[in-house]
Amino acid sequence: MTEVVRQSLSDALTERVLGLIRDEGLRPGDRLPSARALAERFAVATPTLREVLRRLEATGAVEIRHGSGVYVGATMGRVVLPNPNLATLHCDQLLQLLDARLVVEPYLAGLAATRREPARLATLEDILGTAERHLSGQPGDDPALHDANMAFHRAVAAASGNDVLYEVIDSLLWVHASEQLEILQLFDDRARDHDEHRTVLAAIVAGDPEQASELMRAHLADVKSVIARRAGTGAADPLSE
Repeated sequence: MTEVVRQSLSDALTERVLGLIRDEGLRPGDRLPSARALAERFAVATPTLREVLRRLEATGAVEIRHGSGVYVGATMGRVVLPNPNLATLHCDQLLQLLDARLVVEPYLAGLAATRREPARLATLEDILGTAERHLSGQPGDDPALHDANMAFHRAVAAASGNDVLYEVIDSLLWVHASEQLEILQLFDDRARDHDEHRTVLAAIVAGDPEQASELMRAHLADVKSVIARRAGTGAADPLSE
């Protein structure tokens, strides 16, 4: 019974802290009152309030900077959150994630082509320009190219104007970031991957939603085929270790 009451208090305090952030219009990076001040405000013990803040920190709603204070976290307004405790994915899980991306990302590419917001298009062009500078495969190129490639997919999703589906894609990319870098090394055709991104952007710029959607679908299907072939080799698979 004691544990149930304690959990209920924790839930209530969590909602009150979140309500304070919303009611005062605080944004990511804004500073909250200290744990002691919040405890006094909500008439609870300071250790209890600190436990709630740690709980919120685990989801990114707040950020605790030791020696500085408590700040609103970057994910405060998100609807969809990635699992921060997820272990390395097995290959079949990675294929399922790519299936999920195949359902969502082509649709978002089509929306981006319909909207064609100039600032979003400029961002996409800048990202591909960065990727192009790291196609040679020199030391240090792969991590930078990986970051640019993932930024491209995120930016296409953002350009769709659907914030919830953007968060879905952002979460899917986040939970298998290390595996995506492995895909880049397995795929070993950086130029083709980049060219496929270029064709998707060209269709978006041209305002052709059907073409943008189909090109994104084909691109992701190509990536999935690489992973499926690797899974079928019977060799030791670094993606599943």
